[in-house]
Amino acid sequence: MEKKEQLYEGKAKKVFATDDPALVIVSYKDDATAFNGLKKGTIAGKGVINNRMSNLLMRRLEEAGVPTHFVQELSDRDTLVKKVSIVPLEVIVRNVAAGSFSKRYGVEEGVVFDAPTVEFSYKNDDLGDPLLNTSHALALKLATAEELEQIRTMALRVDELLKAAFHRMGIELVDFKLEFGRTPDGKLVLADEISPDTCRLWDEKTHEKLDKDRFRRDLGGVEDAYQEVMRRLTEDLA
Repeated sequence: MEKKEQLYEGKAKKVFATDDPALVIVSYKDDATAFNGLKKGTIAGKGVINNRMSNLLMRRLEEAGVPTHFVQELSDRDTLVKKVSIVPLEVIVRNVAAGSFSKRYGVEEGVVFDAPTVEFSYKNDDLGDPLLNTSHALALKLATAEELEQIRTMALRVDELLKAAFHRMGIELVDFKLEFGRTPDGKLVLADEISPDTCRLWDEKTHEKLDKDRFRRDLGGVEDAYQEVMRRLTEDLA
């Protein structure tokens, strides 16, 4: 599949047109950002790991009945995906208190929730991706009531599947961010990526952070953490 003109460049990926109007190529970068782009840096090899890991997990989700945009891995950094219109919502699923949740509500990091907590935020960098509820999403016409319910159901199913997958690797899935897109026929599919960039991952025994928090909080060992998650995922698939 030939890579044609660049359609979009985000913080972590570039998107290119192909000779098929229904398909695009996503190319993963090593660039790293945090705090809505205020902190910037590079994580060596991140693009390769995130591309491979996301594709492996997307395939697992597809096998379990979750529709995704994934089509085919083309190279270490490039993946062919369905062209979708992204729903301007970031969907955060939390299993354990951490990060902004702990700061916002004064809850100690590490408190395990009785049930997963689902948050929506408005995908808008200029506004700082503010939290919103379903009434806000409907007022802003970001999605229909039916789509919001479908997104919530799919997000909780993804959480169920990913928690089990990471548990087999000795990793606790603390929280993660999802994005969804609409195909030309209006079908909702999981889009974006699943990686240590978008998931908060802790070692189950030591609670060592194995995700982008190591970059956010200047903990060091960022590349090693990403590689460790990839190593465990590869072993789980062996």
